[in-house]
Amino acid sequence: MMKLNSIGDMARSMTVRARSVQIRNQLDTLTYEMQWGRVRNVSEHLGGDYSQLLDLDRSLSRLDAYRVATSEARLFTDAMQLSLNVVGDSIGKVSATLLSFGTANQTVTHDQASVQAREELDTMMSALNKRVGGRSLFSGIAADVSPLASPESLLAALRAEMVGQPTISAMRQAAEDWFNDPAGFETVIYRGSNTKLTPMQISENERINLPITANDTQFRTAMRDVAIAALVSDPALNIAPDAKTALFRQLGVDLADNEADNIKLQARVGTAEERIEQAATRNAAARTSLEISKNNLIAADPESTATQLKAVQFQLESLYTVTVRNSTLSLVNFLR
Repeated sequence: MMKLNSIGDMARSMTVRARSVQIRNQLDTLTYEMQWGRVRNVSEHLGGDYSQLLDLDRSLSRLDAYRVATSEARLFTDAMQLSLNVVGDSIGKVSATLLSFGTANQTVTHDQASVQAREELDTMMSALNKRVGGRSLFSGIAADVSPLASPESLLAALRAEMVGQPTISAMRQAAEDWFNDPAGFETVIYRGSNTKLTPMQISENERINLPITANDTQFRTAMRDVAIAALVSDPALNIAPDAKTALFRQLGVDLADNEADNIKLQARVGTAEERIEQAATRNAAARTSLEISKNNLIAADPESTATQLKAVQFQLESLYTVTVRNSTLSLVNFLR
């Protein structure tokens, strides 16, 4: 007697369905790996050892942070350079005006020189009050406040110091004393902090340090001389025409020297900008290298994946073929 091994229709249907789901899951996985070029089940691919992958991810996260840091540093230094350019241009314009117009002993010429000095003082102080990304460039760690009060406040305070002085030398000395006195310019006009900005970290082993504030001697000296030029024609000072000419000439020479100092400062910031660009380039190269290493670690073999994909597709097609054939079986067709 022949023994028949068979399963019921419902059991057969469940078996076919389970096999269909299994093949579909394999197909989805292989299609994903073929499309993205990396394995879907990372844990299985790495044998459960994530140490190397986690180390790569940590390094990539650090480089992402440095990418943000270099972008912020670039924005900050670029804005600082623009401000220094404006300050330098203003100093140069006032110096040229004072050296040329100061030789003409005419009231109107003196007035014109003072008016221009007043306008350039506004421009200089506005440049030093520049903010970028909500931070003041020249306020030290007090980045939430503008470093300088208004030009009107500066001129009013300086006028009070110069009025009544008997000679232009005494006026200049009074102005210099007030700008150098901690109770003078630093208290009345400067509103930032004398604590410099902390260095900006732009890579794992490199920092950019730009400890520049609007209270630095170079800026105080420039603002002082331009402010004096703006006040020379003030009737309250009662300066004789010849004395105005002499004072303009002195101020023009001093501002020309200050302009050279400003160029050195611009070069310093320019060096920082170059270092930031170099660090950004190195960081980007390191990031690309790490990404390649990570991709290689979890990459799917395209040839093997393509072969398996074809095999699974064939299995799925075969399963559907068998299923369709089984669905057409009937006793009548069997007895024919």
